[in-house]
Amino acid sequence: MIHFFYEECVPLPKEHEISALKSTELVDNEGFMLGNINVIFCSDDYLLSINKAHLNHDFYTDIITFSFNREKEISGDLFISVDRAKENSEINNETYLNETSRLVIHGLLHLCGYNDKTDAQSKTMRSKENQYLKMIGFT
Repeated sequence: MIHFFYEECVPLPKEHEISALKSTELVDNEGFMLGNINVIFCSDDYLLSINKAHLNHDFYTDIITFSFNREKEISGDLFISVDRAKENSEINNETYLNETSRLVIHGLLHLCGYNDKTDAQSKTMRSKENQYLKMIGFT
C-alpha cells in the first residue's frame, strides 16, 4: 500500500499520486511484494534537514530513501524534494509529472536493492527508471 504526505509544500495535482501508484507495479516485476510505502513530498529545506540529521550530508538532494524491508516485502519512506524535482524537470526538459514519477521509481528501485554509487550502477538505475517510466505510460 502506498501513502502520500506533504511537508512544507503544497499538495501536488492528483495525477502525480496516480502515477506513483502505477509505479508500484515495478515491485512485482522485480520479484518482490509491496508492503507499506510512504511517499513524502517536501521542500528542499525539509529534505536538507533529513539529509543532515540522518546521513550527515550538508547538501540538497532530490530523494532520500529509507528501507524497512522484510525479506521479500518492500516497505519504506521516500522523501522527495518538490523543489529539486521542479528544477530537474526544467534542466532535463521533462514534465514535472515525469520527473516526480522518475523519483518515485528511483526510490522503489533502491528498495528493491539497486544502488547508484558507481557509474555502472547509475547507468543500470537510469535504464531501469526509463523501462518503468515507459511501462506506466511515459515515453
